[in-house]
Amino acid sequence: MTETPDAVLSGLPDWADASFERLECGQTLNSWIIDAGDRKAVLKIDDAPRQAPFNTRQAEAQIQTTAAKRGLANRVFHVTDTVLITEYVDGVIWSLDCLEDSANIEQLAIALRRLHSLPLTGRTFDAAGAAREYARRIANRDEEKVRDCLRKIEAGALPPNLCCCHNDLVVANILNTPETRFLDWEYACDNDPFFDLATIVAHHGLSEAQCTTLLDAYFDGNGARWHEQLARQSDVYAALLYLWEKSRR
Repeated sequence: MTETPDAVLSGLPDWADASFERLECGQTLNSWIIDAGDRKAVLKIDDAPRQAPFNTRQAEAQIQTTAAKRGLANRVFHVTDTVLITEYVDGVIWSLDCLEDSANIEQLAIALRRLHSLPLTGRTFDAAGAAREYARRIANRDEEKVRDCLRKIEAGALPPNLCCCHNDLVVANILNTPETRFLDWEYACDNDPFFDLATIVAHHGLSEAQCTTLLDAYFDGNGARWHEQLARQSDVYAALLYLWEKSRR
């Protein structure tokens, strides 16, 4: 049985008297803004312990805490197998129009490079496993399209040198405070760094010029040589996104 915010907060002296309001945005479920007067936080309550392709909440909190120490994430205040409380920070959550500004793309690329320098998490992103699970859940599916997506994902071999990746870099998970921070670390683990770059490109339909700006900023002006690799990972991401979206209908 899912815990209630009252029950969770009553057991935490620092938050026992806090007020709370449900947070509803995007795919967010069972989330609340909690307000203790001098500080705010985001409370997430799960129906059951998280399983792949998600991190456990404990693993998510560990990765986010490491990122927070580098100024790339908000702090974690409390975590259990089914509860996560993280710092709420005022700032601008990105929308698509933020990507129209080259300066924003450059700032994002620099922050992303810092993210990719974080210590390895010890868990490798299993795109093929996630894809197969999404495909399994699709009702009345287009078999040819699903097979094509699975082929693209399974062909996307990981490089020998992985790095810590966010793996869900949609604009709603990017926050300017004014420095760039990343929200929702539930998929974060070791992966090809181009997967994060490809998520930004493929999910938001970036133009060739925007791709060039992103790659040049990430590679210190030497982005031209990496367009082909970015395109390959963009195909992998697009296939995975298709399966994920269909699995939720």
